[in-house]
Amino acid sequence: QVQLVESGGGLAQPGGSLRLSCLASGTVLGFNDMGWYRQAPGKQRELVAEISRDGNINYADSVKGRFTISIDNTKYTGYLQMNNLKPEDTALYYCNAEAKIDLVGSTWWGWGQGTQVTVSS
Repeated sequence: QVQLVESGGGLAQPGGSLRLSCLASGTVLGFNDMGWYRQAPGKQRELVAEISRDGNINYADSVKGRFTISIDNTKYTGYLQMNNLKPEDTALYYCNAEAKIDLVGSTWWGWGQGTQVTVSS
């Protein structure tokens, strides 16, 4: 059984920083792909950043130059570093990932439970 657990959310002032983490628990050998999404009240869930197994990275236009996605497979953890936060970044942030679960190529795909980010003065 694999679970993704996000952490690192909280309250930040405009211009501040937060680092979100997405830890995979269970029998996991590492991540293939990972995405961070967010959903603000009354809005649809949107992709914030994604990283693929071959290292390709994409960001939403609204976060380019401010957010950085990364994976540390030695710690089974993905990260979203968020700098220069804006009030419009306020949302529930989710990670989504495909993880390797054995040596013959089996994978697991799923979502974390979300972590709240609030940007306000």
